[in-house]
Amino acid sequence: MKTIYFSWKNLGVTAGLVLIIGLSLLITHFQQGQDVQANANGAVYQGSSGGKAVAVTVNVDWGGEYIPQMLEAFKKYDAQATFFVTGTWAENNPELMKNMAAANHSIQNHGYKHVHFNSLKAAQVQSQIKQAEDVIFAATGRKTQFFAPPYGEQNGPLVAAVDDMGYQYIMWSIDTIDWQKPAPQVIVERVMKKVHNDAIILMHPTEPTVVALPAILASLKEQGYKMVTIEELLTPPAEGQLNG
Repeated sequence: MKTIYFSWKNLGVTAGLVLIIGLSLLITHFQQGQDVQANANGAVYQGSSGGKAVAVTVNVDWGGEYIPQMLEAFKKYDAQATFFVTGTWAENNPELMKNMAAANHSIQNHGYKHVHFNSLKAAQVQSQIKQAEDVIFAATGRKTQFFAPPYGEQNGPLVAAVDDMGYQYIMWSIDTIDWQKPAPQVIVERVMKKVHNDAIILMHPTEPTVVALPAILASLKEQGYKMVTIEELLTPPAEGQLNG
């Protein structure tokens, strides 16, 4: 009969590995559950065009001096963008609003003021959005239908208050984190390493963003991505569209 020898040392190592693997699986499951819950709340993280398209979204409450250069880059690379602007910014920048609208970019709602929406009651949330809606309509003749929250905040009641107004709650799948003003190449890499079909790419009007933007748009175009507004990205296409 063969004698089997046990090593407490080896047993301890094996148990440790099993514990590590178990914890990793548990963390992964928890993170997936968090993602499912966020989507269940009704926030939108990516498009539904079903094709090789992305939406570049630009949240604007400051940085107006960089908007003209961004508009030039979008025009050069045949890209449509979505600008989520605050009502106060729109009021103070009527010419830029006209230029954005004239270029057929989508201009959407970022609230009237850049405040913490997580701390607001439903009626206050809706008042903020309605005020911004009115200002944007006065400037462009277009009613907003999408809302991007300042600071990326979201919770169930907040999303529900926005949904009750008939708005879609827009988040992102790729964050450039450009408000921290990293080197332009870092911004390029953050986009191009994560880009995927139906991506929503979040940007802000900053100096390094302006430098990085042409390289990002050129690379997206070279890889065959169509750069569309949030409206188009969230509209399931007719057969044969956006699937090239």
